[in-house]
Amino acid sequence: MAKRLTEKQKEEIKINFLDNQSVEFLSEKFNCTKMTIIRNLKKSLGEIKYKEILNRLNATFDIKNEKLLENDNQQINEKNKINKTDDTSISIGTSNEDKINPFESFIEITPLDHDFEAVSQKDISSIPLSEIKLPNMVFLIVKKEIELETKYLKDYPEWQFLPQNDLQRKTIEIHFDLKTAKRICNKDQKVLKVPNTDVFRIVAPILMSRGISRIVTAENLISI
Repeated sequence: MAKRLTEKQKEEIKINFLDNQSVEFLSEKFNCTKMTIIRNLKKSLGEIKYKEILNRLNATFDIKNEKLLENDNQQINEKNKINKTDDTSISIGTSNEDKINPFESFIEITPLDHDFEAVSQKDISSIPLSEIKLPNMVFLIVKKEIELETKYLKDYPEWQFLPQNDLQRKTIEIHFDLKTAKRICNKDQKVLKVPNTDVFRIVAPILMSRGISRIVTAENLISI
């Protein structure tokens, strides 16, 4: 279950994000998952505003990374010049026995002291349905004709970092909270209560036969 944040914490998360703090940093600071941070930011800022800020953060990260690499390459070139000068001065007026073995010298490269954090580079894999424990009751949003409402994985912004072949998978979404489900349910849909989540394991073959291979929750991506 997702951690419930207080209204004060939600406001702090929004302010910190607007102040260029990364999702990963906020996740650690408020001791909750990245998906919880993303969901609350989209709710408070709106989808478009959230994406604008995220793109700006990613662009800032790329610029910093390029500068670090540029500085590091400059240090390497300077050390190479010094090393060549030293080799030349040593070799003048010396015998073959006195020459320095090139394999006895090396150049130490200063490691980059930088946190390479980017939401788009997350490495999150789906969890098999057989290995995850779902709540006793969940909620599905279905069409008014009680027909499953399916979406492609590419339609979920928080999962768009996945490979293109994964983004083409058909999904159904389940909600742990009735209020959340009702809030996003439109007039052509209705909320369906599922009182026994074992039903998903029972109907898994049927879902697969209809091309549905993933179940999306607020926190996890579940493979059927």
